[in-house]
Amino acid sequence: MDKKTILELTGSFNAVIQQVQNENIEFWYARDLQGLLGYTDWRNFLKVIEKAKESAQNAGATVQNHFVGVNKMVQIGSGAERMIEDIMLTRYACYLIAQNGDPRKLEIAFAQTYFALQTRRQELIEEHILLRERLQARQRLVESETELSQNIYERGVDDQGFGRIRSKGDAALFGGHTTAQMKIRLKTPSNRPLADFLPTVTIAAKNLATEITNYNVRQNDLYGERAITDEHVQNNTSVRDMLGKRGIEPENLPPEEDIKKLERRVKSAERKLIKESELPKE
Repeated sequence: MDKKTILELTGSFNAVIQQVQNENIEFWYARDLQGLLGYTDWRNFLKVIEKAKESAQNAGATVQNHFVGVNKMVQIGSGAERMIEDIMLTRYACYLIAQNGDPRKLEIAFAQTYFALQTRRQELIEEHILLRERLQARQRLVESETELSQNIYERGVDDQGFGRIRSKGDAALFGGHTTAQMKIRLKTPSNRPLADFLPTVTIAAKNLATEITNYNVRQNDLYGERAITDEHVQNNTSVRDMLGKRGIEPENLPPEEDIKKLERRVKSAERKLIKESELPKE
């Protein structure tokens, strides 16, 4: 997401902020948020709101303090008005709605960060979006590697074989450096996954190679450790070649902050968000 897009979206979301009278508390109307998040049908958007309410309840938040139903008059043309239902949403409620949306949508991806922050400064939004992109890339890699493990188990490869396949794939991606060697090179703990300390571009590269392996294992009905290893090595080599053409050498990129620390920071920020964004009780 480029800076121009972030600036434009920040302006759009800022423009619909509401303020509780005589209180330093912000809220958003669901009808306003609906359009900003790309939902054209109110009934479909209500389904997302219901999922967000369930998430709030599961997180231990008091749902009615963050989702408050209201009625308001709107103009429908020629000066006429009619009453419509709406919902007052706290920042936390908006955050949960974004969390339950499709992260592939630009507006949703932006909103997940916008509502997570207590500040609307653009540079902090940019920084947090990069953080979320890394977390999401790591989760996609976990899912694709889990799928690969399941695929190859059905094709005569045990857990140790999976470890060898993954390490040889890493060696192909990192210019001959095995997983263990890369951990030493990046000074990361030996008992932690290498990917927890890799930059987003490298995590995405590993995921792409793994996704291709998953596809070809199924498509070509590959069986046994040797055949699947050859496939995985070829895919990592191809991804490395692609990165090289763009001047990227994965083994020479510096490590990034432990992703587990980032996850804890995100959860801590969410707990703070619950406490600080509640609407005042009637």
